[in-house]
Amino acid sequence: MHCSIAQAVGVVGEPWTPLILRDLFLGVRRFDDLAQDLGISRNLLTRRLEHLVAAGVVERRPYQERPVRFEYVLTEAGRDIVPALFTLMAWGARWATPPGGPPALLVHSCGERFTPVVTCPHCGGAADAESVLVVRGPGAAQGPGTMVLAAEA
Repeated sequence: MHCSIAQAVGVVGEPWTPLILRDLFLGVRRFDDLAQDLGISRNLLTRRLEHLVAAGVVERRPYQERPVRFEYVLTEAGRDIVPALFTLMAWGARWATPPGGPPALLVHSCGERFTPVVTCPHCGGAADAESVLVVRGPGAAQGPGTMVLAAEA
């Protein structure tokens, strides 16, 4: 589908992927540790990691030679998705909070706890469903999922 959201979901939209990315961000980088922390089957974890490596979101690096063992680290593309994970976490904390409250809180480098908010980099105002208008971009094209954007203005 000729859509940025569809393309992104093709890379990170499988249900285990955000959790794998979360763990990598939190420093869980070795295969066995990921499998144990997530409770995911080794076959499924292998497929997800291979997909993320192929997509350029995760890099596989050797950490031991005999036998060769690898750790997984976020690439620049992987680190760029972390704020989206924060936003998803904030949505979950507000609308799907587990019993007992949010299992994790975010603390900025300034030392203050915060809830992520998407803002306009120009005026600082909230960027939400009420304040943002989506307009046709240079890659707009006719196709499934793009009828609104590809339509003539």
